[in-house]
This record gives sequence, C-alpha cells and structure tokens, in this order.
Amino acid sequence: MHRAIYVDVDDTDTSAGEKLLADAGFSVTKVNSKDPAVIVSAAQNCQAILLGYAELTSSMIEQLPELKIVSLMAMGFDNIDIEACKSRGIWVTNIPGAATDDVATHALALTLSMLRQLPYYQNSAVSNWNSRGPLAPPRISDLTLGLVGLGRIGLKFAEFAQPLFGSIVGYDPFVGNGSDAKQKMDQLGIKQLDLHSVLKTSDVVSIHVPLSNETESIVNEKFLSKMKSGSYFLNVSRGGLVDSAALSDALTSGKLVAAALDTIDQEPAESNHPLLSNPKVILTPHVAYFSSYTEKEYTRVQAANVVSWIRTGKPETPLFSIVETKKGIN
Repeated sequence: MHRAIYVDVDDTDTSAGEKLLADAGFSVTKVNSKDPAVIVSAAQNCQAILLGYAELTSSMIEQLPELKIVSLMAMGFDNIDIEACKSRGIWVTNIPGAATDDVATHALALTLSMLRQLPYYQNSAVSNWNSRGPLAPPRISDLTLGLVGLGRIGLKFAEFAQPLFGSIVGYDPFVGNGSDAKQKMDQLGIKQLDLHSVLKTSDVVSIHVPLSNETESIVNEKFLSKMKSGSYFLNVSRGGLVDSAALSDALTSGKLVAAALDTIDQEPAESNHPLLSNPKVILTPHVAYFSSYTEKEYTRVQAANVVSWIRTGKPETPLFSIVETKKGIN
C-alpha cells in the first residue's frame, strides 16, 4: 500500500481528501507539527506529502528518499524548496485559481473598511456616538487605485473595484502587449505604468505578487518612501513581502494614513509585533482565501493531485514538468 501524510493542515477538515486517497489505495496519516524532525520522522516511507503551512526544506527532502510528490493546499509555494524537488524529480502541485474570487472580495472588503474607517466607527457607535475620526474618509470616486502585480487576483480585484475608484493604474513587468492580462487591463481601463509612477500617483497601493527571494521585503523603506503622502496600503498576498518595521514607521510618521493586511511576516504574531496593535492597521488572520467553496475545494484539489499522479503518472496542477512515468511509483 502506498503512503500519504498530511502535514500541518491545522484545523482544516481533510476527511474528503482522505477518502479520495484511501479509495486510490493510500494509507493516510496526519501530523500537525512544524518541527522538521517530527515531520521527517513521520514521513519516512511516504510517497506523498500533503502540505499545509509547515516548511519543507532541502535538508528535509534529502531525508525522504521515497518521496515522489508534494501537494500544497495553497496557490503560494514559498514554504517549499522548489529547486530541491526539481533536482530529485519530485512533483510539486498547488491550487491555482480556486480562491481568486474570495481573495479579491476580501481585498475589496479590507479596502472599503480602511477607507471608510469602519473599525473606528464601530467602536464609536458603542462608546461615543458623536465621535469623529481625526480625518474625514475620502470619497472613493476621487481616488486612484494602484496595483503592483496583475495576475489572477490583482485583475479580479481591479474588476470588483473599478466601478468605485476614479482610476486604476498597475505595474507588472511580465504583462506584455497581446497577453490575456493586457486585454483584461484594457477592458477595465487600467493604465500600465512603471513601479515608481504607480507608487507616486496612487492613493491606495495593493500588492499582488508571489513571495520569492527576489520579492521578499519588497515593501521596504525605499518602496514606502516613494508612495504618495497620505496614501493607504493593502496586502492580501504574503506577509514576507512587507518589512513590518518599515511599514510601522510609515504609519507612525503619517506618511501613510492606514494599512489593511490579511497576512504578516510572523503568523501567528507575537504580542510585541509592531503591526499587531497599531490603531492604523486593519489585520485579518490570513483568511482571504476562506469561503464555503474553498473550504471544500482546497482539500479536494490537494488530494486529487496525488490521486491523478498515482493513476496517470502526472498530477492535475503541477508547478513544473518532470519526466513522466506510466505510474506514479516505479
């Protein structure tokens, strides 16, 4: 019997995925730990790892000689050493597109909450009905929304936001003329600019790029200094994109009015994290993807990738291609 292990999927209900795997001939176990030693020990003799939030490093992969596929329960893949998997011929799969609508919806909700100062006025409705914030909320139709990254989620957010904002500008060096993304930008009236111009002209800047060695802490002191004074910042992508200390300083100095974040560089955050108790920050606990649809679809696709691999030699949504075999285990 083939072996599969769920690693650090927290409180996610994986029962439907477990049934898919069992029906395909897998023995399924679970380990809710981020400890590398615990994971390596539990995953011995496993051909498939269904990974949640834990890291899977090159060193860990080298200690798992039977590993053939790592199936992620997310679109992002910054918690796994992709190159180590490629060199070993290990498939890696993600879940592209399943949560696009949900993340874009959450981005819009955070944006409206931030601009309309809803946390402040929720509190004042209870404690001091006639209280008003230090700044009057801006009229959204007077504002420019700036998007850094124009992939699925960035463009879906633009689609939702377009009727509300006066204009939308965007930056993405990988969007070329004639591409589907460029056509969508043209339909929505998004003006494509260089990064400096997007930061300089936008009232709200929202970042939609994957986390990598090149993008880690891309939102740093230099990035923030180029933003328009009195502007707002939004992140529903990855916490590691943002230098938390730099963002905190920009908020404290008044350079930025507010920030809305679904993710930060330390999850869960310790009590002394500079963004956790900042009154200018709206923070949700990495739930932008979460809905009644994705709750089921994420676990289904994650398991279905492993099942497809064992039956056909190739998963449904691989991050890259490797030499295929007739069966997943040969």
